[in-house]
Amino acid sequence: EFKPEVHGPRYRVDLNGGLAAATYTVRDPLELGRGVPPRQPGNHAFANIGGQVLFAFGPFVGVSHPTIDTRLQLDPDWFGTSDNATRFAEGYVSGQWRFGELFFGILDRNWGPSGIQGVLLSDNPYSLDHLALTVGTQRIKLQVYVTQLDTRTDSTGAPVNRYMVQHRLWIRPEGRWTVALWEGSVLSGVGRQLELWYLNAATLGLLRSSSTGTNANHFVGADFERQAGLTVFGQFMLDDIQVSRKVAADLKPTSYAFTVGVKGRLTETATLAAFYTQVANLTYRNEDNLQVPLYHSLGTGRNFDDYDQATARLTLLTQPGLLLQPEVTLLRQGQGDPRLPHPLVPDYPTTATIFQGVVERTLRLALGANWQHPRWGLVANGGVHLIHNAAHVTGAGDTRWVGSLGFELRLHGERSLP
Repeated sequence: EFKPEVHGPRYRVDLNGGLAAATYTVRDPLELGRGVPPRQPGNHAFANIGGQVLFAFGPFVGVSHPTIDTRLQLDPDWFGTSDNATRFAEGYVSGQWRFGELFFGILDRNWGPSGIQGVLLSDNPYSLDHLALTVGTQRIKLQVYVTQLDTRTDSTGAPVNRYMVQHRLWIRPEGRWTVALWEGSVLSGVGRQLELWYLNAATLGLLRSSSTGTNANHFVGADFERQAGLTVFGQFMLDDIQVSRKVAADLKPTSYAFTVGVKGRLTETATLAAFYTQVANLTYRNEDNLQVPLYHSLGTGRNFDDYDQATARLTLLTQPGLLLQPEVTLLRQGQGDPRLPHPLVPDYPTTATIFQGVVERTLRLALGANWQHPRWGLVANGGVHLIHNAAHVTGAGDTRWVGSLGFELRLHGERSLP
């Protein structure tokens, strides 16, 4: 379906429309009961329509993909205010050459294991415009990602400009291993502009802060994957760590995040993916409450902190185009959240590294189905959430049945450009 039908300069038009119903309005049912304020369930029906126009000529590609989705009007994560059922799912221009790519616009990206949200950059934020540069070969690439986060106001009402810059060195040597080393910096300040030295991918943002007398919230991380019959993968990020324990400020808990997992083919028609991820209580938060990787209160990587999650999922091809996915997930969520203020220094001794307060535990048993045809698609997912310490109340229990069903029609056409 996505292979070009014509060669040379071309354009393509895709149209889609669909109907859906669900017991929730967020994108992931595991968001229910989490966050500040907590996401609430509710039975709703939705309609959506969209269109995408693509132009491609030589090394250049341009895409515009507006959508209208009535679910957005009820999604607490959606920040639209006026015509709030409309957004651009994609919208970008890009130049792609043998040894590099230059990109500007909106496109979901995920710097992390395939199929799992990266801890600092993922598809979680809605419609995040960014500038991206990639240079390198098929086996080694240097990547730069820069975006302006939403402007907020400080305690005096002054507007605070906010930016995020990430660098990644991606290496795939001969053999089965792939490794990536990366860093990120979040900058903020009244009237502050993006300093050019943070864009320099040949240096480290943490060191440039100290040498230039500027400040930022810094993150460092590494990814790995070893491909085999059973592929092993992982991602690790360090946000903040105190080495000494001499003064009260040194008692700040360590903030970090990591994911480890395996995936592989069991039979010709069955695959398995299993992973464990953990995000500490103060991960993403900063002493400067505006210097955090949030875009309109949505995490640029994960949408929550102070939790861990273990998931195992089978994917079964039962007939051409039809996939079934049984899933088991155990989620433990503390009372920390990246949208909460950073604790004060006197509060450090009573601040948990992970699992602040009463921990809510959710066991999810679910089955998903995905049936795709070139002209239509049917997606369904249903299951039960068995909740202990519901709403962070000790001893409270809840059983929540969740489900969604969606049907979509698709049309497309492709022609040569004159």
